[in-house]
Amino acid sequence: MPGRKVVEFLDGHQVKFVTVRHSKAYTAQEIAATAHIPGKELAKTVIVRIDGQLAMAVVPASHRIDFDRLRAFAGADAVELATEQDFRDLFPECEIGAMPPFGNLYGMEVFVARPLNEDEEIAFNAGSHTELIRLSYTDYQRLVDPKVGDFADQD
Repeated sequence: MPGRKVVEFLDGHQVKFVTVRHSKAYTAQEIAATAHIPGKELAKTVIVRIDGQLAMAVVPASHRIDFDRLRAFAGADAVELATEQDFRDLFPECEIGAMPPFGNLYGMEVFVARPLNEDEEIAFNAGSHTELIRLSYTDYQRLVDPKVGDFADQD
């Protein structure tokens, strides 16, 4: 069952979505392959610290964050990868590494890499390493209102 918080949020906004179950997988590329979803449509959520504040950087599974470009895009002095210790308690209903890209539900700013907003649909971890949620990017954009920029490179 996907994380209750996200499902209630989507249902509360009458957003149509599909839950996709897949065998246990941990890396974004592995999840994309297991779930038969193109890597460019699978959004991986990376928790970062931007000038000391936790934020979400959301990039396609087939990409990686360019921290210098994210720093410049965010207008920040420093951007670094957060440690599990930094955010473990913020997502009590999620397995570590399976957080959905809804920073607005967790008091976090959200930055989305431009290739994702070019997709009609996106999929993302639903709080576990065995389930995804798939929905239209337009609905995601409307509900999260992320800052979209060029800060990711293809692997």
